[in-house]
Amino acid sequence: MARSSTTKPSAIVDGLVFTAGALMALLIFLGLYSFLSPDPVPNRLSSISLPFSSPRSNHTHEPSDQTFYDDPSLTYTIDKPISNWDEKRSAWLKLHPTFSAKTERVLMVSGSQPKPCPSYDGDHLLLRSLKNKVDYCRLHGIELFYNTALLNPLMPTFWAKIPVIRAAMMAHPEVDWVWWVDSDAIFTDMDFFPPLDRYKDHNMVVHGWPKLVYEEKSWVALNAGVFLIRNCQWSLDFMDEWASMGPPSPNYEKWGKILTSTFKDKVFTDSDDQSALVYLILTGKGGWRDKIYLENEYYFEGYWLEIVGRLENIAVRYNEMEKRGPAVLRRRHAEGVFVSYAKQRDAQLGREKGAISGPKGWRRPFLTHFTGCQPCNGKRNEQYSGDNCTEGMYKALNFADDQVLRAYGFRHASMLSGDVQPLPFDHPRART
Repeated sequence: MARSSTTKPSAIVDGLVFTAGALMALLIFLGLYSFLSPDPVPNRLSSISLPFSSPRSNHTHEPSDQTFYDDPSLTYTIDKPISNWDEKRSAWLKLHPTFSAKTERVLMVSGSQPKPCPSYDGDHLLLRSLKNKVDYCRLHGIELFYNTALLNPLMPTFWAKIPVIRAAMMAHPEVDWVWWVDSDAIFTDMDFFPPLDRYKDHNMVVHGWPKLVYEEKSWVALNAGVFLIRNCQWSLDFMDEWASMGPPSPNYEKWGKILTSTFKDKVFTDSDDQSALVYLILTGKGGWRDKIYLENEYYFEGYWLEIVGRLENIAVRYNEMEKRGPAVLRRRHAEGVFVSYAKQRDAQLGREKGAISGPKGWRRPFLTHFTGCQPCNGKRNEQYSGDNCTEGMYKALNFADDQVLRAYGFRHASMLSGDVQPLPFDHPRART
């Protein structure tokens, strides 16, 4: 079965999920993803080690030996399965030893629609969101592939990511993990990095709760908008199975009926990627769930509406911690050693009261997911006002950007301001 921490969802989360009913399920569907919050957990998160960034190796030499790339029968499209991928990938890596690494390599993948956004500020918000991901990847020494092409016209909207991830695995045999992050998900803790060692026995990591999968049978028991998936044969086979429940399948309408009857809080009849994923875990169909880790000990992605209102207070608490903490927390440094200082902050958080993840703590949320806001097409859920979504996104983006700009000696004048101001020496202890 899918493994996870034994931590139970908070009462706040249970209330949101079980009392909102069909209306909230529809609300979340329009945003495509779940709204559940991670549980408050002890400060043991501070013990998670962060990978040190390393300069990109020189990969200019390409051996003449033939590899899977020279096989004319192999295709990048999702409709034709790949076999023996682990062996193919291993053989390629032996021919390219410069790609060897002491830590597991990660490729982040995200994307947006091929055409310009119809909403007034949609393209700008997507640009800011892309910058946020570029910043995060640069700080942690990982690669980013941002896609704007629909690789399979029969798999639009939320299904579009599966063909992209499949192609990314083939284009990057050197990476161990592909990390899908929706375009409307914003990194709001630039220090944190997922604890990959925790997932060594699993091939997929998704934000979710076993209780909501197995007992409540809720289609919002997990979130399919952000996940890690290992670059291996298991993952290719799993994505084939997952995609078989999507629009290209002759059984697409049948799957819609099955999913709707299985999940009583699902009020639309189409088969969607998130319901399909919950179904595969719930039923054990194909035996996939043993390798899927349901992460709920931190904000692997978090519902924006319960986060953005707390960002100002979180920023204040971090400033207070750095004021009274050791001088190393305030020391100026080059961006290239960012992770070293992130580890210092993480260690200090472990000594702070209340510095835990979740709605009851003041630790920075790792990823803030703006489900239902639809920044590109502007068709926001009716429960949200345009100002609510837009202001929330700018708050999250500037909150994260301040963490980046610090190495450059600046910060935003406020969380809703595009203006910046210089940081004084010994900030935040110094008077401004």
